[in-house]
Amino acid sequence: MTVIAVIGSTALWLLYGWLLSAIAASWLSGRKGYGERPGLAAGLLLTVVGVIILLVWPAKPDSRWKLQGPLPFGTKGKTVAEARAEQPPAGD
Repeated sequence: MTVIAVIGSTALWLLYGWLLSAIAASWLSGRKGYGERPGLAAGLLLTVVGVIILLVWPAKPDSRWKLQGPLPFGTKGKTVAEARAEQPPAGD
């Protein structure tokens, strides 16, 4: 019975890691302007590799990643709408 308990605890930690990878990939994909679903799929199918791929994947020009930076914490209270309003029009 000890072997089953050890396998069970390892499986639980692997499940936590898999779910955290899916959450992180979904968040990254949403911030980079691609929507959360592609990131969720990458995180579920590729686990940690999906998160690494999304970290190096370029962000869209009008995404939160480009306007607010990689992390949303140091934005000095500026929202995405305010940052977009400050940018020059795309035609110029």
